[in-house]
Formats: sequence, structure tokens, C-alpha cells
Amino acid sequence: MRNLSTYFIFSLVLCVFWSCKTDKTNTSYPTIELSKEDIVGNLAELASDKYEGRRPFTNGEKLTVAFLEQEFKKMNLLPANGDSYTQDVPLVEITGTPSKQMIFKTPSGKQVLQNGNDFVLHTQRMAESLELKDSELVFCGYGTVDPARNWNDYAGIDMKGKTAVVLVNDPGFGGEDPDFFNGDVMTYSGRWTYKYEEADRQGADGLIIIHETNSAGYPWFVIKSSWSGTMLEIERPKDADDCALKGWISLDRARALFDANGLDFTEEIKKARKPGFKPIPLNSTVSASLTNVVNKDVTKNVIGYIKGSERPDEYVIYSAHWDHLGIGAAVEGDSIYNGALDNASGTATVMAIAKAFAENEPPKRSVVFAMVTAEEQGLLGSQFYCENPLFPIKKTVANINMDGVNPMGIMNDVTAIGYGQSDIDRILEEEAKKQGRYVLPDQTPEKGSYFRSDHFNFAKVGIPAIYAGGRTDHKEKGKAYAKEFIEEYIATYYHQPSDQYDPKTWNHDGMLQDGQLYLNLGLNLANSDFWPQWNEGSEFQRK
Repeated sequence: MRNLSTYFIFSLVLCVFWSCKTDKTNTSYPTIELSKEDIVGNLAELASDKYEGRRPFTNGEKLTVAFLEQEFKKMNLLPANGDSYTQDVPLVEITGTPSKQMIFKTPSGKQVLQNGNDFVLHTQRMAESLELKDSELVFCGYGTVDPARNWNDYAGIDMKGKTAVVLVNDPGFGGEDPDFFNGDVMTYSGRWTYKYEEADRQGADGLIIIHETNSAGYPWFVIKSSWSGTMLEIERPKDADDCALKGWISLDRARALFDANGLDFTEEIKKARKPGFKPIPLNSTVSASLTNVVNKDVTKNVIGYIKGSERPDEYVIYSAHWDHLGIGAAVEGDSIYNGALDNASGTATVMAIAKAFAENEPPKRSVVFAMVTAEEQGLLGSQFYCENPLFPIKKTVANINMDGVNPMGIMNDVTAIGYGQSDIDRILEEEAKKQGRYVLPDQTPEKGSYFRSDHFNFAKVGIPAIYAGGRTDHKEKGKAYAKEFIEEYIATYYHQPSDQYDPKTWNHDGMLQDGQLYLNLGLNLANSDFWPQWNEGSEFQRK
């Protein structure tokens, strides 16, 4: 992803390039009005306690999948998987119980960390028990290996028998140079998923990520709620040589660890941001253990489609994840994590869009509606689909993803996550302008939002993907109100039982506005000859 100044300059260049293209977008598609009542009805249903937080492998999943199938049938959508609306997604369910304590042995004595408050721990291995016993701790900067930047945070060290301690985000975050590691715009190497993958490649016994709210993009309670208890994974080979244990420690505990080793934490971060950084063996060890109950089971993507009238073998695919966290630790007496905004709202809106398509003449291209599973566990349902597509990847024109639909009200902006990656921005700008709105790039690019929802898996296989909506500039109350609203949601509701649907406080006009924008975007793409392309230099260009 590019820095913000580059976004604006590059978009001007693209305007010149686009004007010379021979494949033009369709601006004369038939108008279809989206139903607010359909969005609200679906939302109220899916966010209710009846669905028990919609966690995969639970009764909540059975109810959710049955509801989605039933509604697709009512719409007369075609089943995407032969005569079935579902795609089996085989996963491994690992219910881990970490040791109550994690022990650091340091030059200044033993440090005892408490599970949940100071650390979280889990594994991606299918093993009944795993242990780190006096594993050597090594500070490996940001845990990044990037040959193109001549950067290797693991340079010169064999990680066998050792545990890596790494920082979240990128070396460029918080620096003064917007071009160094893209400045505050997170690259994929800044995401925890990448850090897991790289530690696996390095052969480390364990990985500990240091949590810091600004760098991670979410507070500690999100770590605690998201990485505790039962986890889902795509099954790995039994001989996979990956880290035994992976997890996070709080910022305060990381500081204490560095202090015990005679290191100034702030100064070590500064060193980790400079070229030529070398890993620092800490004169300390870590001990912790994990016992697991391992089950294999199958969760389901729910997918229907409308066959195109002229080019049925070309596909525009909408996506939204139906799952959330299920039933978990009670907060103020409530243990159901309903996930109303995240993502009953997106699922409800895509369903309403599907119904609007189905009630009108079919577009020229086929339109697919994919309600994917296990997003909250690492985008697993969309990953499985992209690795086992029901429609050819090379014939898929674009992905339009919805994850959390604006409950604030009417907005002036459309904030596009990943703006500048592909020329799908062009169609988005056309459709936003018709609504009297303007398009903005991600205003918090340091949080790596482009890597945090299902569109990312479509992008990884080369399908131009868009994830956008009103977020920044409220039509009546302005930008300060919108910023405060988002910050309050993250602090109070995100991945908490409090993320519930309240018809008295939710403003459905914003949901309808974004839903209509997405409907129009799909109509445009589905009725045109236009094939969006990745911009030059994008890491996602089709192979």
C-alpha cells in the first residue's frame, strides 16, 4: 500500500490512463432501489440471541446456515455448488488451555505473567500438549524479512530452540519518513498473520508479539477475547515444522522483560526501525505450556448466484462473513457475542442486495453472493473458497466485500480501504459522485485494514477487491462526530457482547446509503465490459 500523499498524486495519473482505456464502465445500467426494510429485517434476525453469536461448529452455525439457505431459496438464487448452496470448509477445532502462568527467567530474577491479563497463548498445531521449557528469548525487531528492502530481522541467528519476541506493525510506523516501509501505511509484514508465518519459516519454537494499542489498532481486551479458548485452523500437515506456541504479551510486561535485561525498551524500538538491525539474544528464557482438545469438523460457506444473461462465465462476487465469536466470557452478565455490526450488518446488507438483483432482470455478467465462514478466526472461509473456488478465479471480475455497515447515518464520504491498489477505484468514484459523496483513502492505514477482512484473500489470488463505506464525514454532524463514533465502537463494542442491535439507536439511513452504493457498484460491473486491473507495482497483480 502507498503512503497518503502518493494516493492523491497517483489517482491523478490514473485519471489520464483511464481516459484512454477501450473497456469502459457502464453508466446506463437499470436503476434498482434497495430496500431498507430488507436490510433491517435480516439484521434484527441474525443479531438476535437466537443465533448464539453465530460461531462455527455450534448450534448457532446450524441456525445461521439454515436461515441463509432458506432466504437464498426464497430469492430463487441458483445454488453455487452443484445443487447445494453450501461449500464444506473442513477445519480443525483446537480448544487450548494455557498454563495459568508464563515464566520469564531473567538476569534480575523470575517474572511471573498471568494468563489473560499479561499474556495469551495458543497453537496452530494439532497436538494434545505443547510446552516451551526454558526456551531462549530473542528480540527479533518487527519479525520481518523483506529481500526487496534488504531487510532481515532474523539475520545471522538460528531460531531452532528459541522463541522470537517481536513488535507489531512495521518499522516505518510512527517514523518521520513516509516512504520508509510506507510510513504509517501498514504493509502485510506488519500484520500478526505475517509474523506467525515468518516465525514458522525461521523454525522458531515459539513466537511472542508485543501488544501496543496504537500499533495493533485495537486494545488488549480484543486480544484477550479473540485468542482465548477454542480456535479454528485450516488443517496442517502432521509434520508441519511451525512454532509450537504463539501468542501475545502486554506492553507493560514487555517493558519489564527488557528492563530485567538492562535494555531500554524505547531505545531498542528505535534500533529496530533502522536498516542493519540484528536480532538481540536476551539473557532470558520462557516457560509455558498448553493442553488441547483437538477435533476435526466441517463449517460452511453459503453461496448462491444469478446467472448472467450475456456473459454468464464472467463473475462479480459479493462477500460478507456470517460468523462471529459465539458464546464466551460474560461481560456485565452477558455471554453472547452477537456481532451485530461485525458482521450481521454486512451479511444482512448483501442479502438485501441479492434480493434486489433477483427481483429484476439478470445483468450481463453472473453475480455471486458468498456468505463466508470463520472470518473471525483468520479469514478461513474466504481463504478456503479462494483455494477451492466454485467459479474460476481468472473469470472473476471483482470482489465487493462488506464487513460492518455504517450505523451512524448519512455520510458525505466513502472511505475506501486499499484505495490506490486497483482501478476499481474509478467505478467507486463514479458511483459515489452520483450520491453526492467523495472518496477518501483509509484514514488509519497504520491499522492494516486491507489485510483484516475477506477481500484480502480475493486480492491475494489476483481478484481486484473493494472494501469501502461511509466512515469519516457525517453529513449533519461532521468529521469529529464520525471519529468519536468509530473510536467509541472500537473501545466499547468491538468483539464484545455489547455489539448488539438496537433499533432505537442505530441509524438505518447510512446502512441503506452504503448498501445502495454497493448495489450500484455491482450493477455497473455486472453490466459492463470493464475488467478492473491492479495498479502498476501492486503486490496483488494477476499472475
